[in-house]
Amino acid sequence: MTSPLISSSFFSPHALAGRVAVVTGGSSGIGLATVELLLDCGAAVALCGRNAERLDSAAAGLRATRPQARIFARTCDVLDAGAMRGFAAESEAALGPASMLINNAGQGRVSTFADTDDKAWTDELHLKFFSVIHPTRAFLPQLTAQSAVLGDAAIVCANSLLARQPEPHMVATSAARAGLLNLVRSLATEFAPQGVRVNGILIGLIESGQWRRRFEAREDKSLDWAAWSQQLAHDKHIPLGRLGLPTEAARAILFLATPLSSYTTGAHLDISGGHSRHA
Repeated sequence: MTSPLISSSFFSPHALAGRVAVVTGGSSGIGLATVELLLDCGAAVALCGRNAERLDSAAAGLRATRPQARIFARTCDVLDAGAMRGFAAESEAALGPASMLINNAGQGRVSTFADTDDKAWTDELHLKFFSVIHPTRAFLPQLTAQSAVLGDAAIVCANSLLARQPEPHMVATSAARAGLLNLVRSLATEFAPQGVRVNGILIGLIESGQWRRRFEAREDKSLDWAAWSQQLAHDKHIPLGRLGLPTEAARAILFLATPLSSYTTGAHLDISGGHSRHA
């Protein structure tokens, strides 16, 4: 059966009509870009984030630019299992059962082995694993049920190139990211009989608030953002010569979350502009 997304326009405004997606960490960056793409393809979207002010601002912006869209936004910490179960129940009541789950919450920790203490290790490993485990547990019953109805359901985990290309200045994050890559492969095998696909993306250097803050703190104030980011890409040996855009990562997530990738599970797409050196 031909996927409804395969049409003259890849991002058809009705391609995902009748489907519900959930995006954690959906109030900014890649998460928000993913929410926008899903809405533009006709999906209803539930998003969550820890920062209430930022989440409310994002939701208000989405509703203003897409007045017909079905949106449900709640402040929620993915590390709180009870809160995630509550979010799953509330979003289902508001929008219906989800067929797509985007695990996007989490950030990196800059530290070497020498300056990473036991608590930092525990915090980082806990964040990277349970930011996926708790939402997946909470939404898996909905995903399984929707797979039976729609013929496809998917989980997509936003991961980092560090999973395969570790950096010594991010030792804890690199190790945790590698574990997440393995977890995705394990879940893909376990959930396949239930009709739920599990995939991930490996992100390189993407424009973000973090890079914008580093730009503002630059020593050479004569460089504008374009010149500064191009120099950064050169220094980091990125063949495409620039940082990625959140929307470019979101497009890969959209592909993996929808029937366009209906025969893909346990895979990771490299979104790094050629920065990857792994086989």
